[in-house]
Amino acid sequence: MLAEMLKFKKQLFVLVLAGLTGAFILNFIDWGTAFSWYHNMMLIDNYAMAFSGLLIVIAFLWFMMSRSYFTSETSAADHYALILFSLAGGIVMVSFADLTMFFIGLEILSVSLYVLAGSDKLNIRSNESALKYFMMGAFATGFLLFGVALIYGVCGTFNLRQIAIYAGQHSDNLPVIFYAGIILMLVGLLFKVSAVPFHFWAPDVYDGAPTVVTAFMATIVKTAAFAAFYRLFSTCFSSVAEWWTILIAIISAITMLLGNILAVYQTSLKRMLAYSSIAHAGYILMAVASLNQTSSGAILLYAAAYSLASIGMFTVLHVVSSSTGDESISGLKGLSKSHPFAAVLISILMLSMAGIPPVAGFFAKYYIFYAALKSGFTWLVLIAVLSSLMGVYYYFKVIIAVFQTDGKERSFSFDRMNLFVLLITGLVTLVLGIIPSFVISLL
Repeated sequence: MLAEMLKFKKQLFVLVLAGLTGAFILNFIDWGTAFSWYHNMMLIDNYAMAFSGLLIVIAFLWFMMSRSYFTSETSAADHYALILFSLAGGIVMVSFADLTMFFIGLEILSVSLYVLAGSDKLNIRSNESALKYFMMGAFATGFLLFGVALIYGVCGTFNLRQIAIYAGQHSDNLPVIFYAGIILMLVGLLFKVSAVPFHFWAPDVYDGAPTVVTAFMATIVKTAAFAAFYRLFSTCFSSVAEWWTILIAIISAITMLLGNILAVYQTSLKRMLAYSSIAHAGYILMAVASLNQTSSGAILLYAAAYSLASIGMFTVLHVVSSSTGDESISGLKGLSKSHPFAAVLISILMLSMAGIPPVAGFFAKYYIFYAALKSGFTWLVLIAVLSSLMGVYYYFKVIIAVFQTDGKERSFSFDRMNLFVLLITGLVTLVLGIIPSFVISLL
């Protein structure tokens, strides 16, 4: 924020990467402990540290993939500040122990994104994206706040543990407004993770926002939202889980099917990734509905696998759209001829998204399915397998396009930073496929 005034804007990129590296190291210093801050409003435990570490790593890779976007912008310092504010909000969302802190984290994350979605001021689609995201986001926040108010009205506290104790002690005679509060909060959270029937904003907002902003929304925002979702419902409402878990399971099934079916018909890579993100939200909701010991680790592994693959693919999309102005899947044709190494890495990332062994995405889905089976959701796993088969079709369309040629000469300007991000995401995706139990055992 002071870069313009003190004239060190050119050093911002290095400073941000150094700061994120330091934050990542400091984040894990207290691993294995659990302590509270700010009058028990923030809980720093292994769950919070694991998800915070993942958010910081993804943010680090995101800054590297988006460097070319910032250098061409006059307002680079503003973008850096907004992104870091949004990241800070995400870290609050994975560490909250109080509903007021949860709301503060959510708004810090969201308000920055409302601005970033419309940051391409001369592009009418970017302006439309920001307006839709702001209007619908504000509406969903209203539902969430009303739900918080009802929960507070019943329990007399915002503290998660105290709400859980109250709900457990009065599970047989909780008033209707308590359940109404849960449903209203569920509506707000389902909007944030773009689950059906609150998904309609995602394709237009993802498509209209600058590609690098879409990458941030699809990875860091979704990871933080799901971490907060699981922490809230597993802590506060586990004593009345028998009725909301089946509701989430049904929403999960519809989200997986609808996201994959609509993705099949997309010719734009950006819109395909948008509908794909809706489908992946459905898979992660399976773990939320399962609510057992495997769930938290499965969510962490899935969020890591999906975020890495998404960052890599949005890096490719950013390069291709900047080089050729073409965001269609067919615009990738000929890429393997000029950049065979990048083509192989893209294939690895697509295989991970499709859930093909031996990469991370396969084992992420395996643990999600395992958690669902442990909780008796066999029907949900069968639907997930069916929807995954549909996903294979459109992910392989991308791989086929990369290795095809159509006679047209295209110039893809991958710089060293782009290739480095692709290399890291590809390698880590392979490593997580070899040792997925390491991530699962963290939580």
